[in-house]
Amino acid sequence: MVQQSAPVVSTVEGQLQGVVEEGVYAFKGIPYAQPPVGALRWRPPAPVVPWKNIRQASKFGNSSLQSREACIAGGGGDPVPMSEDCLYLNVWTPRVDAQAKLPVIVWIHGGAYVIGASGLPPYNGVPMAARDAILVTLNYRLGHLGFLAHPALQQEPGGGAANFGLLDQLAALQWVNRNIAKFGGDANNVTLIGQSAGAKSVLSLFCMEAARPCFQRGVAMSVYGMDEMPLEKAMLKGEALIRGMGVTDAEATPERLRKLPADAFWSQPPEHSLAPVAVCGDTVMPQSILSTFKAQQQARVPLILGSTSDDVSVMMEMGRDPMDVLQALRDNKVPIGLLYPGVTSDEELARQVCRDIVFTLIPRQIADLHAKVSDAWRYYFDYTATELRPERPDGVPHGSDIAYFLDTVARCPPTQDVLSEEDRAYSRQVSGWMLQFARSGAPASATEWPKHQQGEDRTLRMQQPPKVETNFMQLRLNAFLLASGIINGADSGMPDASGPQRSSHHGATPQKKSRPEGTP
Repeated sequence: MVQQSAPVVSTVEGQLQGVVEEGVYAFKGIPYAQPPVGALRWRPPAPVVPWKNIRQASKFGNSSLQSREACIAGGGGDPVPMSEDCLYLNVWTPRVDAQAKLPVIVWIHGGAYVIGASGLPPYNGVPMAARDAILVTLNYRLGHLGFLAHPALQQEPGGGAANFGLLDQLAALQWVNRNIAKFGGDANNVTLIGQSAGAKSVLSLFCMEAARPCFQRGVAMSVYGMDEMPLEKAMLKGEALIRGMGVTDAEATPERLRKLPADAFWSQPPEHSLAPVAVCGDTVMPQSILSTFKAQQQARVPLILGSTSDDVSVMMEMGRDPMDVLQALRDNKVPIGLLYPGVTSDEELARQVCRDIVFTLIPRQIADLHAKVSDAWRYYFDYTATELRPERPDGVPHGSDIAYFLDTVARCPPTQDVLSEEDRAYSRQVSGWMLQFARSGAPASATEWPKHQQGEDRTLRMQQPPKVETNFMQLRLNAFLLASGIINGADSGMPDASGPQRSSHHGATPQKKSRPEGTP
């Protein structure tokens, strides 16, 4: 048997030597920008300084600083090593051939913009690369180091940004644009996929003019209906944060802020956090995602949107109580009982209502708007591994669909130890839709998965067997769309998206047992 040798690829910035992983090539820990430390903290990512010798790309780069405990508890895995120096990406490819023109999938992890890492087990790129696609995963700045609005930073020369983490994602996409051909990829065939805050990120990149030349389609998994925080409000939080770290408003110069110890940001009170949203009104995101889509100013490329049957499993980690959402709707005379016939307990009613108003509504809302300018598809993920079904009566928890989309069910908990042949086959089918979308711009035939059209609400219910539903949850989603303005006084369908927040999620979360949800 001939032993594969580790390949060397010449990027614009320098040469990289990868490793062989299960018959595909992996290049890990590739710097796509300078370390955002010292004078580069809270600045747009600076170009990489080229290197002369061959750089080893065999280990994942540092993850962004975060709460390690929260990341592990969220079910995603262990993000160590962590550092403020975190702007690294990874590439898995089946062949290093500049003529291969393979489809490129760029994965953006979730975690409420406060936790997560590109090297966690659910995001392993071997399965997609083994099926003739390239997978790129990336780290970006999280928490206060990635998302901070403060008057001192806004007023400095070249300032005006608050969403530094989104600028990191843009820089990673620009790296892909420059270099991916050398790894066998087609720079003109890039698909963005993200879940939760990663889905928010995908839609944010749709809204960022500078990002549009860098991708050709997108997938937003479990995006949530909480609007970006207005800059003015975010600045009040930023000022309170810095004061709480011992710096008075008079002392709060950019230089003083950049000398604060990076680790200290992770012990600050949760009410100073912007999580789980980014900022609108800065130079990166002048307006919210919904406002941009309403104005038809987003990227006009194909988009898939969807949610899971128990996305609401994450609400308490987001610092939201579903009972509060139910009460707000009742206070505004929304006829909840008519929308959920047969659901009698308030706890179950609150769970389903919160799931639908926070997670099921926004994919339809965005799809309605996007279908005016490009193709859109919707899904509702409702498949649970056979052995996990007894402990998941409410359906698929937030984040538990990722391993099916990336075909990593055999590589990460909780599925890796209980996998059945049915589970494997379903993972192949779901990831196959993603691969087909990446190759052709459509995930399946029009009969297997029809496009979304406003008023018909055709949605692929991802169960076994898959089922196309028409008028999916139409009555209740229409009611929530009308009610969202009453509840929020803004674009989103959610009561105020500001704190306090607990450290959030991005994988499976522990489930309480309650009776299964009825068919919508």
